Amino acid sequence: MKNRLVKLARILRKNQTPYESKLWCLLRDKRLEGLKFRRQYPIGIYIVDFCCFEKKLIIELDGGHHNQNEQIKNDQKRDQYLINQGYKILRFWNNDLDNNIEGVIEKILISL
Repeated sequence: MKNRLVKLARILRKNQTPYESKLWCLLRDKRLEGLKFRRQYPIGIYIVDFCCFEKKLIIELDGGHHNQNEQIKNDQKRDQYLINQGYKILRFWNNDLDNNIEGVIEKILISL
């Protein structure tokens, strides 16, 4: 299972969305407060978009399909699992990165 998740994470990193790419440019290479973030990283049975292990912070970017009932339930289950592992989760809509990237970064900084 873990091997399969690692392979899937590599595929996701190679095929990141434009929104993930935009946020990654701001998080990579310890650009945000000197903290190391990882992208498309397996934690337990899930792959998270971005994670700072030092601060136990996960950042998720959500597209429109996350607004559908079934996906909302899946996200809640997933979030609860990750919270039980000791992580804090921040979720942003993709269009937040286009319309208010400063606000996204501010919320991330506040949560650190």
